[in-house]
Amino acid sequence: MSPIIREKWGKSNTAHSFLSCGRESSWINPAILKERTAGQVLVYSSADKPFRSALGTLARVSAFWYAVGMNEAVFGQGMATVPTMPFDPEIEEMMHAGVHLGHAKSKTSPAMVPYIFGVRNTVAILDLIKTKQKLEGALTLLQAIAMRGGMILFVGTRPVGRMLIPEMAGELGMPYLAERWIGGTLTNFKVIGKRVEYLETLERDRASGAFEKYTKRERTRKDEEIVRLKRFFDGLRTLKRMPDAVFIVDTNHDDTALREAKKMRIPVIALADTNTNITLIDYPIPANDDALPAVRYMLGRVAGAVREGLRMQADRKADEKKEGVVGK
Repeated sequence: MSPIIREKWGKSNTAHSFLSCGRESSWINPAILKERTAGQVLVYSSADKPFRSALGTLARVSAFWYAVGMNEAVFGQGMATVPTMPFDPEIEEMMHAGVHLGHAKSKTSPAMVPYIFGVRNTVAILDLIKTKQKLEGALTLLQAIAMRGGMILFVGTRPVGRMLIPEMAGELGMPYLAERWIGGTLTNFKVIGKRVEYLETLERDRASGAFEKYTKRERTRKDEEIVRLKRFFDGLRTLKRMPDAVFIVDTNHDDTALREAKKMRIPVIALADTNTNITLIDYPIPANDDALPAVRYMLGRVAGAVREGLRMQADRKADEKKEGVVGK
């Protein structure tokens, strides 16, 4: 959806409301008019509507935000011819998903300042160009891990992650934790593995009819225990060894998972909002980690990279098998 300009007339001043993707987000000086030419944007001031210097400054700032929304470079007042920037559909998709929207400026982590483009209405805005660069590096790593048969543990225990992580990880055949982080999942791996084995034993006994020897009350307790264990350990059934990487949706909420992964020297890939200490993450992806559309977009990209790695692994095994048959 292309941004549009809506005109508003006041008693003393004239202003334009800039809408990016259907959202009113900034004010732009009506003295700045845009005229498209072949491959260029012509920006000029209307001489019959002079503005005070304060509005002139506001116009420059608003024009800059307008350039971001339109993927064009528009600067300053007065006659100027500026070449347009190339259209980037990936950044356009990120904007539609709200990946660039951070937290309030007062909650900004100092480590995230290099990844913040600016502040609008006290809300920090992430630089999507840097987000794209970091995302590409993280996706390359995830694809390589999946291609060599590695294991990736997905962690997302907030409501947004709880809605998306189980389905995605289950489709990829990867372990996950979506209810809450189980303390010692990485640092006390053997004990956690025994709890998973106990859950599977209970399920086998129930399926085989071994529970019939218990009283009705004891069978009820066994069933309740299975439900409780499945709630917390169901996503760890495929975690038969230490993972090769950990993907965390929100490191502020799942900080214990981050600390355990760092202690066990396991690479951490995570979304990093503007209130995140990015220095603790090995492969950070500056992005909104609260909104459902933003997290869904990022997890979709992650799932695509892992799926591609698994496909490449399957193709390689098929080729090796074929070469082995030919060799015989």
